[in-house]
This record gives sequence, structure tokens and C-alpha cells, in this order.
Amino acid sequence: MAKGFIWFSCISLLSVIVLGTFFPWIFWLLIILLPIIIMGILDMMQTKHAIIRNYPIVGRMRYWMEALRPKIYQYFVESDIDGSPVNRVDRSTIYQRAKRELDTQPFGTQFNVYAEGYEWMAHSIQPRDFELMEKDPRVTIGGKDCAQPYSASIFNVSAMSYGSLSSNAVEALNGGAKIGNFAHNTGEGGISDFHLKQGGDIIWQIGTGYFGCRNEEGKFSDSLFEEKCATPQIKMIELKLSQGAKPGHGGILPAAKNTPEIAAIRHVKPHTTVFSPPYHTAFGSPKEMMLFIARLRKLSKGKPVGFKLCIGQQREFYAICKAMIETDIYPDFITVDGGEGGTGAAPPEFSNSVGMPLMDALAFVHDTLTGFNIRNHIKLIASGKVLTGYHILRALALGADTCNSARAMMMALGCIQALLCNTNKCPTGVATQDKWLAAGLVVNDKKHRVANYHRDTIESAVELAAAIGLQELHQITRRHIFRRVFMNQVRTFEDIYPSTAPGTLLNGQTSEHLKRELEAIATNQWPS
Repeated sequence: MAKGFIWFSCISLLSVIVLGTFFPWIFWLLIILLPIIIMGILDMMQTKHAIIRNYPIVGRMRYWMEALRPKIYQYFVESDIDGSPVNRVDRSTIYQRAKRELDTQPFGTQFNVYAEGYEWMAHSIQPRDFELMEKDPRVTIGGKDCAQPYSASIFNVSAMSYGSLSSNAVEALNGGAKIGNFAHNTGEGGISDFHLKQGGDIIWQIGTGYFGCRNEEGKFSDSLFEEKCATPQIKMIELKLSQGAKPGHGGILPAAKNTPEIAAIRHVKPHTTVFSPPYHTAFGSPKEMMLFIARLRKLSKGKPVGFKLCIGQQREFYAICKAMIETDIYPDFITVDGGEGGTGAAPPEFSNSVGMPLMDALAFVHDTLTGFNIRNHIKLIASGKVLTGYHILRALALGADTCNSARAMMMALGCIQALLCNTNKCPTGVATQDKWLAAGLVVNDKKHRVANYHRDTIESAVELAAAIGLQELHQITRRHIFRRVFMNQVRTFEDIYPSTAPGTLLNGQTSEHLKRELEAIATNQWPS
């Protein structure tokens, strides 16, 4: 093919020169021909891509098609129910609710109701009157040691940092939270002015880098934390142990991205590479973790303090529960993040193959806390592809008190699932630091869309609860939800997620093996 290109170039140039002597206008073809020839010569000279080297010009089509493939697949190939990570049915529901457009569906469901994995809820022959139900159900978060409990919506904005999201996106999310009276989690990147400008409620997430409350050595700073917590907008503090998209993985803020603005927010030196370790340095055992939570609660003047994790080794969560009991210190909430959680960028092995999925993790955490007889001290927040009213009720049935969502809130902002979050080229200005692209996201418009989506999704959850015959959402149980596990076999969530908590240990019903294992777990070190 390279030889053919050489022959083509020589013959084409010669033809233009010869014919141009008789017809001068033909020389204008050189405007097209010369760039093609120069590009082909460069293709043959480069050494990185064998296809382009062997097939100059033509070989580039492979990379053009690779770039176009996700778009072509999304718009012309995949069905409405096959899209991933979020299918078009759910995406359309989010967009329609955000824009307050028609969100009804014609001609019945597109899902195969006899396919393995199909789920549904058991309605009542005597449903409740939706108009008489509470349209904005809320949950009070704050345990026995909390002096400033927070009345939370059952649906809030999950953790997304400024830096991964644009300034306009962060501001619009917080503006939506202000309008809709729900909470906005900052993510571990610290509290920026864009989180505070609109006045919405803030959940301050603190990760292993302690951004916004760290000293020059990268260790936790009591004074900085106490100073920031005096901000009235900060309603809760969330200690991040791990996240579902990349559990057990640290992070790097490259020097090129560490601008003076970012450095000021995170309390780091600008234009330096900053590492977030995969573990916390402020504590080294379950018991020390509980003491650190008590320390945060005291420094924040009694605001609710909890932690977020993706469930991995179950023994470690048992150890945390034992440490709670031994110290009599309980987090006000635990955010359970599923392995299906999203992020702007993560190693594919971590996103695809590490971490317990949300439904399994949520059932495990709820049952374990119940088993240790400490569930009444702690509220559970579910996070991991919670997109619709059904997803909210499903999470509540498995033990959650409230839910968080990240990707759905991004879509309410206008995200089109272009899958370019890790390239800084997000076409909708959501997940980018490109000022030109971010300017396309108009805060005063998008904040109302976020609020619209939040309101309509909660209303749909309330309507579903009414159809089931429940007076309020938290009455839902695992027996209300069914899943087809085989073509002719159906199980309730009560069957699929039976209560196997260590609480049966306390009643003497657990196996001797688990009983011995729990007794052997020490709280002054992480179980190996």
C-alpha cells in the first residue's frame, strides 16, 4: 500500500503539472493534493503506528472509526434497554424530568419481563391516595452524640469534586440543591467557592488526601477542619474510606492540573504533583477510626459525621462494628457505595472487577448492623446507579434510609454519556476544566433542571409506595420486590437477600465457625 501511495503521488503531481501547462486552473488542485501527499509522507516516516506506516492516509480511517464508534453505537446500534452504563430508557426519563417534558411511555414496557434479572414490585389491590402522602419525605440524620442533626432528603447529590466537574457544573448542582432543599456532597477535592455560591446544603467529604484540612506534610489539621466546619452551609461530614468505582486505589493530582486555584482549595503547593494514598494516615485501626470520628464530631461542634465505603472484606466491617460497641462511638451515618459506582477516571480492572455491588453490600451492611444491635444508632445512605423512583424504593427495601446519585444528577445537567470524562473534552461542559466548554453550561438554567429532576423522581417514588399500599416509603420491605432468577422461577428479595447477619450470632443461631471468627477479631488492628 505504501508503494501504491508513492506511485499515486508521483503520477498525480506529474499529471497536474503537465495538464496545468494547458489548463492553468488545474494548478488549484494542488491545494488539495499537496496536503494529502505531505500527510502520507509523514505517515510513512512515523514509527508508532504500523497500520498508518504501511497504509498511509487510508490507515488513518481506522482511528477515525474508533473515535466515532461510541457515538455510532449509542445513536444507531444499541437498543433503548441495552445501553451502558446507563440505558436510554433511564437516560430519557432523567432528561424529560429535568426539562419538565412529557415523561410517560407509550405501548407498554420495552423490557423482556420473562428475562432473567427482570424485577418488579408487588402493588396492592387497595393502594393509598397519592395526594394525601408526604411529597417530600425526609430523614433526620444524627445519633446520640450529635448536637446538630440534619433533616435530609431521601435523594441527594453524590460525591463529585470540583476539578473532576467544571465550576459551572458544581455551581448548578448546588443551586439545584438550594431550590429543592436537598444536600450536595463536595467529593474529596475540598470545598470551593462554587460549592458555596448558591447557598445549597453541603456534605463535606474528607478523603485520604485531607484536602482543605491538611497541613504542609499532608496530615490532617484540626485547626483547618474546625475553621471550615464553622461554615453554616456545611451540614454533615463524610469520611471517605473507599469508593465503588476504584476501591482500594489512591489518586494523583498531576502538577499540570494543580493550578493556584485548585491548590488554594486543597491546601497544597501549586504546580506540584500531589498524591492521595489509598489509606488514611489519621488512624490505623477500627478503634482509632471511631476515636477519629468522635474527634471530627467535637471539632465540628456536633454536626453529623459518618463514613463512606465500598464493601470488600467482610471481616473488616465486622471489626468496625465491634469497635463501635467497645468505644460506644457510632457514626451518624454510613454511605454504602456499590462496585457499579462511577468516576471520571479509574483503572478498568478496578471499575470492572473490584468491590461488592450495591444491593449485596447494602443488604450486608444493614443486616450486620442489625445483628450487632446497633442499627438504631446509624442511618444508611445508598450510592450506586440510583436513577429512578424505583431504584430509591429498591434501596430502601434493602435497608437504606436515603440515597445519593452522581451520574443521574450529571445527566440532569445535560451530560449525554459521551464517555469522555477522563479526557477534559466533555462536550456538555459538565466533566471538564476547559473554560470554553464549561461556558456552554448555563448555571441559571441547569440548576432548575437539577431541582426538577430531584422533585419528580421523589414524587415517582412516593407514587410507587402508594401503589404498594404503604403510608410512607420506609415501610417497604424485601418481600415487596420480586426478581425473575430463571424463566419460570421468581424469588422475592427476602429470598435472594436473606438476613444472615451476625445478629443471629447473638441469638445463638449462627454457625460456630462465624461465632469464633467474630470473637477473634480485634479492634486495635485491621483483620488480616
